[in-house]
Amino acid sequence: MHYTGTIWRPPYEVSSLLLEVTAGCTHHKCKFCTLYNDLPFPFRMSPAEDIETDLKETAKTMKLWQGTAYRRTFLTGANPFVLKTEKLLEIADLIKKYIPSCNTIGCFARVTDVTLKTDKELTKLRQAGYDGLTIGMETGDDDALRFMNKGYLATDIVTQCRRLDKAGIHYSFFYLTGISGAGRGETGAELTAELCNQLHPALIGANMLTIYPDSELYQEIQKGNWNEESELEKYKEVRTLVDKLEIPVTFAALGASNAFQIVGNLPRDKQKLLAALDKIITGVSEEELRHYRKNLKHL
Repeated sequence: MHYTGTIWRPPYEVSSLLLEVTAGCTHHKCKFCTLYNDLPFPFRMSPAEDIETDLKETAKTMKLWQGTAYRRTFLTGANPFVLKTEKLLEIADLIKKYIPSCNTIGCFARVTDVTLKTDKELTKLRQAGYDGLTIGMETGDDDALRFMNKGYLATDIVTQCRRLDKAGIHYSFFYLTGISGAGRGETGAELTAELCNQLHPALIGANMLTIYPDSELYQEIQKGNWNEESELEKYKEVRTLVDKLEIPVTFAALGASNAFQIVGNLPRDKQKLLAALDKIITGVSEEELRHYRKNLKHL
């Protein structure tokens, strides 16, 4: 299989076929991000022959291991959804040709990737099997989005995700706990809940901001331009987000960046989630949580 650098996927794509169609990120400007720093280039699209070769190899392996059948394919790279609709449809056709058991195709996507597609194109992509995008929206706090150079604002998230809703393409959000900075965590959580309550994400996955020395954000901190939240403030932020969410949605904090992993369905499990967060806030020290953060060598 043709894999380039570290391969990232959401925790819930564990049983999906991981197919590389891009490597790196077209934006590559978010101040906190170091995920693709191991690549010698910012972004690359995989050659069509590599994609087909990998699908042939997967089909051969499935035949050898009788009973193995992938129901879903996850396209790797920071934002494969940026590819032109024609290319994405070609990839879908190849997947169906070699992996006929595959029903849906997912990938990471930037909000700006959706902007590039017309409503008609989004409908075609849904019909071709594209469903369950994972969008790193990070926050509904415009000040944080601007400072971190995300390349879009909260209103763009709402506008583009409503277009996905209209096309029938389901999506999940990654929320970056701590992105608003010291003293603004709960404000950022309230703004994010306000944004999410207007939409229909299938899942909101919370990840804790972890700052590495090779990030631009680290340099901003050294210059005195930004202050990191305490670890306990981050958990208070997560609690505020859970408390303010009013939509039916799965809430999860499952990635390695979370010292404690929690998951539940809202609104049914809201009190259970709040109780779990309260237990962390009142029963775990800042020193213990900071020790975990400092010793997290890799996400």
